[in-house]
Amino acid sequence: MRNLEWVYQRKNCTTCARAQDFFERSQLQATTMVDARKERFSQEQVLKLASEVDHIYATRGTKVVHLDLKGNSHEPADITRLLIGPTGNLRAPAIKHGRKLIVGFHEDTYKQLLT
Repeated sequence: MRNLEWVYQRKNCTTCARAQDFFERSQLQATTMVDARKERFSQEQVLKLASEVDHIYATRGTKVVHLDLKGNSHEPADITRLLIGPTGNLRAPAIKHGRKLIVGFHEDTYKQLLT
C-alpha cells in the first residue's frame, strides 16, 4: 500500500465515502486520518495549511480549480473561497499529499495526482 500524508474526512459523507472507495481500490492509505466532525479547521488554520503546499486542487461541482501557489500570489479570500464550506470550516474530503492539497472528490484528478 502507498501512503497519503494526511486525509481530512467526515463519516457519513457521500463524497468522503467515494474518496475512501477510491483509496481502497488504488491501495492508498492515510498516514494521518482526521475526523472532520471532531477537528474543525478555521479560516486561519486553512490559510496556514495552504501555506504549506505549492498547489491546491479544489472541486466545485464537476469543475476542478487549480491554484499554483508556487511563485504566484493569491488573495487569502480566493483561497478560503475554495477551501471553506458553508459551515465556515475546511471542506471534506481534503488530502495533503506532498506539496499538494486536494479538496473535494474528482476521480480523474485523484488518478492523476495520487496514483
